[in-house]
Amino acid sequence: MRTQVRVLAGVLLTASLALAGCSESGGDAKSSYADAPTAAPGAGGGAAEKGRSARRSPRLAPSVIRTASLEVEVRDVPGALAKARRVTEDAGGYVGEESTERDDDGSERTRVVLRVPSERYEEVLGSLQGTGKLLRRTARAQDVTDQVVDVDSRIKSQRASVARVRELMDRADKLTDVVALEGELSSREADLEALLAQQASLKDRTGLATITLSLAARGAQPSAGHDTPGFLDALSGGWHAFLTMLRWIALVVGAVLPFAALLALLVFLWRRVVRPRFPRRPAPASVPGSLPQTRPVSEDGAPVSGEQK
Repeated sequence: MRTQVRVLAGVLLTASLALAGCSESGGDAKSSYADAPTAAPGAGGGAAEKGRSARRSPRLAPSVIRTASLEVEVRDVPGALAKARRVTEDAGGYVGEESTERDDDGSERTRVVLRVPSERYEEVLGSLQGTGKLLRRTARAQDVTDQVVDVDSRIKSQRASVARVRELMDRADKLTDVVALEGELSSREADLEALLAQQASLKDRTGLATITLSLAARGAQPSAGHDTPGFLDALSGGWHAFLTMLRWIALVVGAVLPFAALLALLVFLWRRVVRPRFPRRPAPASVPGSLPQTRPVSEDGAPVSGEQK
């Protein structure tokens, strides 16, 4: 009887231990399952936040220097030039440079440099091309975004440096420190002014495009033809060079002539007036009492040379 009771107690104890282990494992699984959703949303939220911050990061607008050159053949050069001015001014630009020349046959040729806002560059370029017959067109775009960003950053750092030096000057008590800080401040302000000038130049070249427009009347000789010399041009050039050489020789002679006349006068005065006044040196006199040396002679009366001695 006691044996049966002991066996029954052992079975109950084993069953209770098994139930306790199952409950603990079930609790761990529930806790891990409960923790998993909280971790996943956190990770997903971090990635989404990074994506939003990347999308919100500002993108720098490109800074581009635009230049173009147009050569157009027109019927009326003054009328086409007036139209080009009007188109440029309507776009908010201005005429930077203008030159007009006339050929031997009376045909006009005008070259004008136009500065127009970059956002109206294509529009103005198209209007100028429609002025007449387009002979040549070249366009160039140079990206200077990195240079603009670098100059802006350097200006910011230089301004902070100038401010620090000024603060040190306000705190300085010794005269030597004030003098040294003034020199340093002047140097840094000069660097800052140079950077500001560079920034203004970049802003002007990126904000305003440059268009060089050449207008030629129909039937006019090409501008390159005037640069090709012929025989008569060479002959005329040689004659002008010869005359130029003669003029230079005359100028040199005219410049040297006063000095040559003065030198000749000085030589004349020396030889005719000054030199005769100097006493002449007397001729060297013979020493009294000295007798001429006699040369030895041989027995037969012939003089004896130095070798025979």
